[in-house]
Amino acid sequence: MLACTYASHPALTLLCQCCVQGRPKGPEDKSSLKHVVESVSDAIGLEVQLAPDCIGNEVQAMVDKLQPGQVLLLENVRFHKQEERNDPEFAKQLASLAEVYVNDAFGTAHRAHASTQGVTAHLSPCVGGFLMQKELDYLMGAVQAPNRPFCAIVGGSKVSTKIGVLEQLLEKCDSLILGGAMIFTFFKAQGYAVGNSMVEEAQTGLAKQLLSKAAEKGVKLLLPTDVVVADQYAADAHTQIVSADQISEGWMGLDIGPESLKSFQAELQDCKTVIWNGPMGVFEMEAFAKGTFGIAATLATLSSKGCMTIIGGGDSVSAVEKAGVASQMSHISTGGGASLELLEGRVLPGVAALDDQNKPSSDRIVNVNARSETKLAQL
Repeated sequence: MLACTYASHPALTLLCQCCVQGRPKGPEDKSSLKHVVESVSDAIGLEVQLAPDCIGNEVQAMVDKLQPGQVLLLENVRFHKQEERNDPEFAKQLASLAEVYVNDAFGTAHRAHASTQGVTAHLSPCVGGFLMQKELDYLMGAVQAPNRPFCAIVGGSKVSTKIGVLEQLLEKCDSLILGGAMIFTFFKAQGYAVGNSMVEEAQTGLAKQLLSKAAEKGVKLLLPTDVVVADQYAADAHTQIVSADQISEGWMGLDIGPESLKSFQAELQDCKTVIWNGPMGVFEMEAFAKGTFGIAATLATLSSKGCMTIIGGGDSVSAVEKAGVASQMSHISTGGGASLELLEGRVLPGVAALDDQNKPSSDRIVNVNARSETKLAQL
């Protein structure tokens, strides 16, 4: 994001460039930033102008006319295919509109795009914003130096999409709680009958390895002992609660059971740091939401007692919002893929591209330090 975070700086002309969610194949009304202009204006307390594009002569003319304290919002950069390709010429054109680069878009920091990486070759200083700093401080801090006991809760449908996260967390956490459809791959690896539950047959070997690694590392790995099963994937399906090793043919697991929830809640009671990524079940359907909402309520209570509770993006965010406890969490990440990659220990291109490469990622954030303050004063 090409943006200046310091809207109150009296000598500052603001130039803001944003990307919306989605992958438009070209200019389209539903992805236009015209729909957010009013909200941005209300948020910063200034009138916001919208450019018709993010590059070109017309946009350059609007930039040239900006006066101190004015804000220009560039149109969606993803309207140009060169953005995701990190095209050097496109990045150069974007950078030509600004003098200072502040990346506060953590949600796209895991992508090496023109607006997150390419522009940094042409601007100085290149720093992170307050949101970026908060994300890195919470996510990296929790994994690298957590207050203990430290528990990670990982759910979701597939083991294959969480391999890196699980392996990394087993190196860091004291206990690991697993839920979601991925548990049935672990059950299958242990020889359990799983009925019609979702299983990644190719990942059963990996599941065994992860179970062995947890034992070797002394990490307490908790799998559900009972599950809510249904005769079809539907809100009005017939349901029953069965032991984890007694799922019959024709039935599929769609949530953790009540005994499992109690066990997980008991494990969490003394924790000082908890990271949650992925729901316990199909919480979008009321019949299969009790496990997810039960965990959400527990984390809300723990937060009030001083535990650091971090919701690591994706469906977990939707879950705590639907449960009505989002405001009670210590931190809710704005980046699904970025959160996962950071938890996996990967370098995020959007962070690596910032100044001060010799410092840890969380230190590549500048809150108007001497260098940027001098630059801003020149604008």
